[in-house]
Amino acid sequence: MTSTPEARTGDATLGKAADENFPVAPFFLPRAWRDDLMAVYGYARLVDDIGDGDLAPGGADARHLGLEPEQSDDRLAMLDAFETDLHRVFATTGQEPRHPLLRALRPTVRRRALTPEPFLGLIEANRQDQKVRRYATYGELAAYCELSANPVGRLVLALTGTASPERVRLSDAVCTALQVVEHLQDVAEDLARDRIYLPAEDMDRFRVAEADLARPSAGASVRALIAYESERASELLRDGIPLVGSVDGRLRLLLAGFVGGGRSALTAISAAGFDVLPGPPKPTKPSMLREAAVVLRRARRER
Repeated sequence: MTSTPEARTGDATLGKAADENFPVAPFFLPRAWRDDLMAVYGYARLVDDIGDGDLAPGGADARHLGLEPEQSDDRLAMLDAFETDLHRVFATTGQEPRHPLLRALRPTVRRRALTPEPFLGLIEANRQDQKVRRYATYGELAAYCELSANPVGRLVLALTGTASPERVRLSDAVCTALQVVEHLQDVAEDLARDRIYLPAEDMDRFRVAEADLARPSAGASVRALIAYESERASELLRDGIPLVGSVDGRLRLLLAGFVGGGRSALTAISAAGFDVLPGPPKPTKPSMLREAAVVLRRARRER
């Protein structure tokens, strides 16, 4: 059977789930949860691809959003059109969403009574990426993670009906950690986009200049900086372990996978001698499984 252009547009985005540091919608979850998680992932991945300029060639996403194909490269225009289409997801009357991934999101939003705020936060994070290229302090970076990462964890809790103020707090710690880990893996790639997510105050502390990040391999000062930021992320992941212990059943396995995936990525960074400049150190699946098992054991002890 020949797939439609709409299906190919969605498949190209959803297919990136296999490259994440954590399991997006693993097989052991109920089918309804998997479908809802993939709908949310499709949204989050697409908005990031718009912000990063990583859309599939041909302009299909722009056409879906009511723009001309050549406007695919105008990231702010694409984000504005995407936000307009998002509002159609939540509208009870009027036109249905234009983009196939947003149409796929609509049943999830209605079934789980989701609110627009987390979705809008992800759009705003990508707008910020077009305007803010450097972060002076860790506090500024954490505020960015509040928009770019923390909404995803809050959506997972909302989808599974397990949100509470304390779980949201712990989820935010895990999601911020996962975002920091991704930034550490992608230092060279981000620099090529003229973005640096390493706080300037930390770069100054370790005497790292921007030119040091452009080298083929990291020197001692860059490695020390990456090790420092890795430990910061590791502490946040440790803080999130009680979140895993606060839930039961398959959700506990899913959250352990999130935390374990971050820990596994940090292990890969450490195994590379904290030299992330040749390319992103990637966790292996066996390592992710081992780390998830460690998280489950620790969560049981801390309950």
